[in-house]
Amino acid sequence: MHIHKFEKIWLIFGISCLVIFLSVVGVSAFYLGNKPPSCLATINPEKVDETKPFNKPGLHKVEGKEWDYELVYVAQAFSYNPAQVEVPLGAKVKVIATTKDVIHGFEVAGTNINMMLEPGYISEYTTTFDKAGEYLIVCNEYCGSGHHLMFSKIEVVEK
Repeated sequence: MHIHKFEKIWLIFGISCLVIFLSVVGVSAFYLGNKPPSCLATINPEKVDETKPFNKPGLHKVEGKEWDYELVYVAQAFSYNPAQVEVPLGAKVKVIATTKDVIHGFEVAGTNINMMLEPGYISEYTTTFDKAGEYLIVCNEYCGSGHHLMFSKIEVVEK
């Protein structure tokens, strides 16, 4: 069977790209130990209000950890609890969130915070708020007829 010269070049190029891609993924996964992000912590969605730290949503100062504050959110049908919170400028904050009912999104506009909240799982993200102002939290996963009403605010203020 005769293969044209340009077809051979494209086959070699395609196979080479595949080998390079698989090598990079293999080194990243097995040698460097990188894994895809996942929800490792679980929670009973029927007992969210009774489970710490979700029994007291909001901003809490913590001691002895790599972050200064924990910002706890609970999502449920068309609302976030708390609806608004003030965070000190420059604070390192661990955002901890879950949902009681269906899948919700948790996107803080203007930041890199973008999580999917699934019933039965706890999502976490650590960040530093370096710029004062209001940050809108929106649900970016369609969750029902009141989805467009689901928002909250983080106000970063100088203390």
